[in-house]
Amino acid sequence: MGRIFEYNKDIDKTAYMNWRTKQDQPIHDMIMLADGYIKAAIMLGEDCLENNIDKIADIIVFPMFFSANHAIELYLKSINWSLNMLLDKNETYCGGHDIRQIWNNVKKRMTEYEKNKNNRTQFKEMTRELDDYISELYGKIDTEHNDNVRMKNMDFSRYPLNSNKEEHFYIENQENEVVDLEMFVETFKKIYYNLSSVAGFYEERAMLVPE
Repeated sequence: MGRIFEYNKDIDKTAYMNWRTKQDQPIHDMIMLADGYIKAAIMLGEDCLENNIDKIADIIVFPMFFSANHAIELYLKSINWSLNMLLDKNETYCGGHDIRQIWNNVKKRMTEYEKNKNNRTQFKEMTRELDDYISELYGKIDTEHNDNVRMKNMDFSRYPLNSNKEEHFYIENQENEVVDLEMFVETFKKIYYNLSSVAGFYEERAMLVPE
């Protein structure tokens, strides 16, 4: 049995983990990892659309959501960090995995930083699909056992049970819980295009802030 962390004899069958990362540029690296996670989610969705004869999407949908949500978390934390630098705040980014909470923090920082109304309007337009998705997602999460907790449990795509050993919404509900694969791919392509652009824009500005 060969080793995984080794070169393949074919360069196109070798992944270089540090070709796109940059030392001492953590915001850049967070965006780079986010790009990978969201592209993986989209590719998995497209593969299921191409061939779902064996209903493989019924299980692939969970890593799809994990990858998509983790990408959103990384994008938002990178934007949060950049805006904190631009606002000269002595902090990096909002912790935890509650993407709605992180999103609300990002919107607050954006409003503090962007004094121009047109810039704020453009930001809202570019993040409309993201805002709609988060609202829809939490419409599911808020109906289960963590509806009253401060930090939402985002583990629905990682474990069948929450930390209190209670079933997530898709198991607890006796009716079908479904995902439109075409809408998934379409939505996350838009989120990827816009959120990566916003993250890159603020990263470039933050890099100009003197240390």
